[in-house]
Amino acid sequence: MRKQILVTGGVGFIGSHTILSLHNAGYEPIIVDNLSNTHTSILDGLSSILGHSPKLHVVDCCDEEAMNAIFKLYNISGVIHFAAFKSVAESVAEPEKYKRNNLDSLQVILKLMDQHQVHHLVFSSSATVYGQPDVNPVLEETPWKEAASPYGWTKQEGERMIQAFAQSHSTFKSALLRYFNPIGAHPSGKIGEYPIGIPNNLIPLVNQAAKGQRELKIFGEDYNTPDGTCIRDYIHVMDLADAHVKALTWLEETPLQVEAFNLGQGKGDSVLEIIRLYEKVNQIKIPFEIAPRRSGDVEQIWADVSKAKKLLNWSTRFSSEEALLHSFQFEKMIDQ
Repeated sequence: MRKQILVTGGVGFIGSHTILSLHNAGYEPIIVDNLSNTHTSILDGLSSILGHSPKLHVVDCCDEEAMNAIFKLYNISGVIHFAAFKSVAESVAEPEKYKRNNLDSLQVILKLMDQHQVHHLVFSSSATVYGQPDVNPVLEETPWKEAASPYGWTKQEGERMIQAFAQSHSTFKSALLRYFNPIGAHPSGKIGEYPIGIPNNLIPLVNQAAKGQRELKIFGEDYNTPDGTCIRDYIHVMDLADAHVKALTWLEETPLQVEAFNLGQGKGDSVLEIIRLYEKVNQIKIPFEIAPRRSGDVEQIWADVSKAKKLLNWSTRFSSEEALLHSFQFEKMIDQ
């Protein structure tokens, strides 16, 4: 009998790949997604890879009544909570939208987990909780700075909510997974990053520029980095998906209540370095122009991932080259 895991935002970029990792590890994922920021063709790709259609409920996680009905329908043994707005730039323009959606949905999840005696939560957090660190790489114990964006603030506040909840619920346990920069796609090319509207992340923009669909802009070339562009820690989405399965297993075994984990490759690459590497592995030229700095962007950050390696028995398997190759493979299949 497969353990049933509720996956909110399970049709999104990271969520959809995690559905595959959960299935391969012997779990039965139950997807909740309002489909507000992903194309339904991802469901077709998931079904093709799985060999069957995953269980899906088109529900907004802020709708407590609808979510309660889902908790009643299944014997849920754990929750992976992805569902949230995630654009740094959009959060700067619409901060209240981010506060309301990202935190209200988490509040509903925690309340229903308590009511239905579900004790394990894997929370989709972010490296944005650190703000602009003084020293790289960042450790999980690195003190938080003021968040550089409202999106980052919602992740800080979400972690605080979970910590407070755990203090009054002794059987509750949570892994706070602080993602750095997920890129790539499933090696089959059948699912990948496919947001609705204008993408906010670098690689979907590069993909569209590679196909001549969009002019690529690099926001700022005067940062205090070797080539003047921002530095990030890029991680293949399948490695990130596998970390969620490892986190669930860890929660089932650990006596610890709440722990945070950095998830990245453990090295930094600049925006220009990533673009040049993309050109090399895909043998294509990417035209771009330099634009002014963008509000909310952190100059440089990358992860120390030794804690995840030690406690979760997790490590990355895919290189940046493979991630960029897989990403463009998926992009080319969108048009087929």
